[in-house]
Amino acid sequence: MKILKQGILAGVLLFGAGAGAQAADITPDVPSEIETTASSGVYLRGDAGWSFLEWNGGDDDNNFVVGGGVGYQFNDYLRSDITLDMSGDYSIAPGAEISTTTVLGNVYFEWANDSAFTPYVGLGAGYGWVDSNPDGLALGVSAGVALGVTENLDVDLGYRFRDIMTDGPDVMEHQTTLGMRFKF
Repeated sequence: MKILKQGILAGVLLFGAGAGAQAADITPDVPSEIETTASSGVYLRGDAGWSFLEWNGGDDDNNFVVGGGVGYQFNDYLRSDITLDMSGDYSIAPGAEISTTTVLGNVYFEWANDSAFTPYVGLGAGYGWVDSNPDGLALGVSAGVALGVTENLDVDLGYRFRDIMTDGPDVMEHQTTLGMRFKF
């Protein structure tokens, strides 16, 4: 009988301990009154890569491109930025070089999804300068993919086409870039 009482007592204690442990695992759904976001929407970007000059004013060439900008992420699908990009010195003839600079206002459409990769396409318009040539309207088209490294940092691999339309030769560039966007 003593063993039976000890068995019942042990069972009650184990049952009570198990029920208490199970109750500790339940977390109530408490709605949050304040929603927080990872960023304010403002971001800074920096890019570097390689540019291929294509134009009718001399020899085609390729060289380094570097740029940066400031932008705003409106939602998961739409962002916009203003960028300054510089490339060159392209060798266009023996002893002759040119460089290009553009300031573009860009709009991007992103395909938000559940993966860490976000593909995008973009359009830009602004102004461009070409050494030894008249400056003029600049247009850009871009496509690429961003990898979300953290909530505030994206690594961006992209292609960009720039066209600087001047009274002189039409200056076009095909660029591949690797960059980062830091969201505040």
